[in-house]
Amino acid sequence: MSEAVHEIAHDATHEAAHSAKGEAKLIGLLISILALFLAVSEMLGKSAQTHGLALNIEASDTWNFYQAKTIRQTVLRATLDSAKLAAATRGPEADKQFSAWQATIDRLESDPAKNEGRKELLEKAKDVEHHRDEAFAKYHAYETSSLIIQLGIVLASVALLSSAMVFAYAAAVLGGVGLLVLLAAYTNFAPVMALLH
Repeated sequence: MSEAVHEIAHDATHEAAHSAKGEAKLIGLLISILALFLAVSEMLGKSAQTHGLALNIEASDTWNFYQAKTIRQTVLRATLDSAKLAAATRGPEADKQFSAWQATIDRLESDPAKNEGRKELLEKAKDVEHHRDEAFAKYHAYETSSLIIQLGIVLASVALLSSAMVFAYAAAVLGGVGLLVLLAAYTNFAPVMALLH
């Protein structure tokens, strides 16, 4: 009788060890998959951050160009106004100079040919700022995704050490949420991006 009990106990122990090895392999696979998603999220996050910084510089340069045009236009307007007031007698040369100054003032206000007038620069600066804000929103979404995935890796590691599968299930759920945030950032899915912004 003792031999039969011993045999049953041995079989149960063997099955438990085999089952634990299978669970450990699944948890190891889960950790590997989460690490892969983490690497992708980090890479895309850095890319979005770099793009956002480049757009920030471009927006700053565009606003500086806009301000330079505004200053130049203001100086020319003041010069034109002063010259008109100072001219006691207006001759053809004065009128020609006044017309040239006015044409420059008008070109500084809007220059569709070169796309460098104040009007065009204002639109460009606002557009660049919009794209910059989108890039930084993506960057923050990727960072959020990375955090969620990292928490999943931690829980999966706890599951591996403790053999408590509840941690593995929680890790899988966190990994899924992190992946959804990653995909939302990559595809610029507006509802999720609005929640993260």
